[in-house]
Amino acid sequence: MSAPTPLDDAYDLPDACVQEYRERGHTLVRGLATPDEVARFRPGIVEAAEAARHDHRPLAERDTYGRAFLQMLNLWPRHDVARAFVTSRRFARVAAGLLGVPAVRLYHDQALFKEPGGGLTPWHQDQFYWPLETDHTITLWMPLVDVTPDMGPMAFASGSHRRGSLGDYAIGDESEEALQRVVDERRWPVTDYGALAAGDATFHSGWTLHRAPGNASASMREVMTVIYYPDGTRVGPLDHPNRRFDRDAWLRGCEPGDLAAGRRNPVLYDRAQEAS
Repeated sequence: MSAPTPLDDAYDLPDACVQEYRERGHTLVRGLATPDEVARFRPGIVEAAEAARHDHRPLAERDTYGRAFLQMLNLWPRHDVARAFVTSRRFARVAAGLLGVPAVRLYHDQALFKEPGGGLTPWHQDQFYWPLETDHTITLWMPLVDVTPDMGPMAFASGSHRRGSLGDYAIGDESEEALQRVVDERRWPVTDYGALAAGDATFHSGWTLHRAPGNASASMREVMTVIYYPDGTRVGPLDHPNRRFDRDAWLRGCEPGDLAAGRRNPVLYDRAQEAS
């Protein structure tokens, strides 16, 4: 399947989204892709995700992490349609605008498909896994289908991004229990955005606590995510097995202290190039 027209034109990012992101650690950008654009990309992304799927066990045979979603990683190097979506200059420009930086690189992409009857996604912080020496990381989370409240949309602990790491918690039963206590103790408001249209996108900081309920609908919750960080970021300590795994997967050849600029981490938006 040939790639649709790249999503490279500018999007007029509302100031309110920038303010919300800075204050709460998350925001919703409505209509970042149009329904027609999503319809052109979706078949190829679904095809790429199915080819990358490795877990075909029934839900009942999986643990909490496995029931939360089907996770298909790094589609962009292997599929032209996924590449055009993931490397979108439009999306990356919005990520840079929310971060307040002139240029961003790709960390990695992943398809997160929550099956009908799929379980909750426990509370977690994404950046727990990432060996990046910066607090300025951001994830785009875009549904490829309309998402109703019963399909398991994301919920965020507003303001939690300011606290940095909240502990050694991989996604699972322990993280759900321990981080729920933290949310309760700190009285962080929990925010979700309700129903989302295909092409809407939430963005959240790498340290923002987030979770998602189970999918109580009869439809697959198809979501594509893209993770960005500022150009110039360096590789941080490999002080945990998960961070060593991530370095080997996404930053191969880069050592702590090196620029995080591996061959899988292209610059996706640079304001200087746009100005020229």
